[in-house]
Formats: sequence, structure tokens, C-alpha cells
Amino acid sequence: MSIRVIAGTAKGRHLNLVPGDGTRPVMDRVKEALFNILGDAIDGSTFLDLYAGTGSVGIEALSRGASSAVFVDNDRSAVKTIEENLKTTGFTKQTQIVRADVRDFIRRPASTPYEVVYIAPPQYKGLWRETLSLLDANAEHVALDGLVIVQIDPQEKTDVTLNVLSAYDERRYGNTLLCFFERPGS
Repeated sequence: MSIRVIAGTAKGRHLNLVPGDGTRPVMDRVKEALFNILGDAIDGSTFLDLYAGTGSVGIEALSRGASSAVFVDNDRSAVKTIEENLKTTGFTKQTQIVRADVRDFIRRPASTPYEVVYIAPPQYKGLWRETLSLLDANAEHVALDGLVIVQIDPQEKTDVTLNVLSAYDERRYGNTLLCFFERPGS
């Protein structure tokens, strides 16, 4: 299996996969659908890729016009893969890679709010709920009118109580479910 950048300035560039089976790269058709839904919201945006894995979603955002991206992953192999993929695509200058547990990262005070946050945690561990709840409790990480997208297996879907973020859409693509939330502005 190989993954690539679908559109934008790095279109067609092939990305390395994280060795082993600990990560599950998002399928091209899901990634394409995601960015079609986001549309112009990506232009000039600040992007936060949580449980970044290969970094392919954040890299796709940069290729389509995001101004910057931060990639957070705790796995040493994933961090190395993201570094390689950023070099391949030429996006090293407007990016930062943070090797940390995503939940610890969210608990820290936000240095900047992000306009788009993508959460794609390891499956079947309840991490998506925990991460989304933490992000809701530490909402300063999400800009006003900012978007949060969660990628999960549809079987993992359960209700989650949020105080700041609000759900507004959900799309299913085979065994991938994208859940969309926003932080309403004033």
C-alpha cells in the first residue's frame, strides 16, 4: 500500500508509511472527501494533526494552502516518518512536530488556537472520546469558528457530552466515519 498527496502544490508526491501495523493511514477517497467538505476553510488556516501517524492529513492541508501545521504523535517511528514526508513534500519550514502523548499536549496551555484540528487515534481504545472531551475542556486550542474532525471506525461511535464544541455533520465512507464539530464564534 502506498499513500500520496492528492491535490495542491505537492500533488502526486508519495509518502512513506510508518513501519509496522500500529498506524492506519487514511484512504485516499476519505482524504479527498474530507478536503472537498472543508473546501476554502483550509486556505491560510492553522492545522493541528493529532495522532498524526504518517502526517498525510496535515501534509494534504499544507499542499492545499494551510499556512502552518503542527503534528503530534508519541511514536518514535511515526515522528521519523513525518520528518521524512515533510522533507519529501518541501513543507519543513511551516511545520512543527511534537513527540508527545496527544492528551498531555492538549492539557498544556495553548500557544496558539488552531482553525482546523484533525483527530485520528488508534482504533477501539476509546481514545477519540477522551481526546475530544479533553479538547472540549481545553477549547482554547481551537479557534473561534474553528473545526474539529474525528476519524473513527463506525463501530466506535457513541454519544459524547460536550460543553464548548458542537457536532454539525457526520459522513461515512466504508469502515471510516468522519465526525465534524465546531467551536462556535461569538
